[in-house]
This record gives sequence, structure tokens and C-alpha cells, in this order.
Amino acid sequence: MKTLALFIGLLASTFALAQNNDVEEREDNFMTENNKSILKIDIKEPLLQVAVKNCKDFKTASFEGGIPAYKETLRKYMYDYLNTDFYVLNGDFTFTLTIDEKGKVTNIEGSPKVANSQVFFDDMKYVVRRIKKGWSPAMCNGQPVTSQVKIKINLSSIATDV
Repeated sequence: MKTLALFIGLLASTFALAQNNDVEEREDNFMTENNKSILKIDIKEPLLQVAVKNCKDFKTASFEGGIPAYKETLRKYMYDYLNTDFYVLNGDFTFTLTIDEKGKVTNIEGSPKVANSQVFFDDMKYVVRRIKKGWSPAMCNGQPVTSQVKIKINLSSIATDV
């Protein structure tokens, strides 16, 4: 019986001491390879809107808080949600957002199409759809109409190995 009690005591103390692993006492002398990408985003202003043909009184679609608020929100969401581990971005890109009569973004198209840009364009569709604040639709002669907003973005990436 004493042997069993000694065995259980040693087992319990082993597990208790194993849990006491302070970070300060540990020495990690190894490096892991990791790729880091630094992304610079410059959203050009003004955002361009395509007017509706045969419209005498056209009012552009507007974002809640104005264009500067949309630019800042888009930039923040791009930094948060773009997965730049899979691509390096450099150059000017244009995105065309289609805004319907209800103020919802219904279509997002990116250009120019370059090698491996489809993954980036898919990420941008996700980014734009994550923005919850709404657009006010464009108005033509007092009636809401579908319109397009063109956003020009200049991206610069630097990929480094850490």
C-alpha cells in the first residue's frame, strides 16, 4: 500500500511540476523562417462615378460619412483582410463598384488583369462586402438608379524574409 501511495505521489508531483514552465526560464535559441510582406495603399481621390445617359439632373451615389470616410474604411479593411502572404502587389489597380437602386454594392470588378491577380481581386470583393455602412444610391431626375463608382488604388509591396 505504501508503494502505491508513493507511486501516485510521484506521478502527481511530476505532473504538477511539469505545469510550472515559466516563459522567462525557457530558452528558445531557434529561428523560424517566415515571409513578411509590407503593403502601402494609396487610394486616389476623387472616386469617379459613371453618369447615367439621358439624365438631366444626375446626383452621384454617396457614402455614409463622405468619400474620405469610405477611403479610410476601405484602407483599414484592406490592411485587415487582404491575405498578402499569397501575392505581392505593385502598381495601379482600378475597381468598379456597381451600386444598385437600394444603395447595395452588387458587383465588384478589378483591372488590370495580371498574373495571379484573380486571388487579389477575390480578396478585394471580400473586403468591399465586409464594409457595413451603406451607400445612398445615385439619383436621376429624382429617381434612384444603378450607378458605378470607380476607385483607383496604387499598391506597393515589399516582401521580406524574416
